[in-house]
Amino acid sequence: MSDIRIHREHKLGLAKARKVAWQWAEQVEAKFDMECTVIEGETSDTVEFTRPGVNGRLIVAPDHFDLEAKLGFLLGAFSKTIEGEIEKNLDALLAAGGRAKASAKKSEPRKR
Repeated sequence: MSDIRIHREHKLGLAKARKVAWQWAEQVEAKFDMECTVIEGETSDTVEFTRPGVNGRLIVAPDHFDLEAKLGFLLGAFSKTIEGEIEKNLDALLAAGGRAKASAKKSEPRKR
């Protein structure tokens, strides 16, 4: 198994960071067929994501994001490519500050 760990600082605050996280979750659901669940908390949120061969979580805090993902054996060979794609998508959303519209989708990530 390969692990991916990504940390990004930001100055968005929790409300805007939540918007960015929801947009990210909607994108990975649509593009990579992930199943995302959002667990809202008082001081941070967690976006859990999974699909065959991948599982992980994105911690959404007022001043940073922490993403951890575990890739199965087959996807582990592509870990650098996958990590680069995640970084690119997350960085683009952070640069937009949550203002960019999420891709059209029939359903939103599930909340718990």
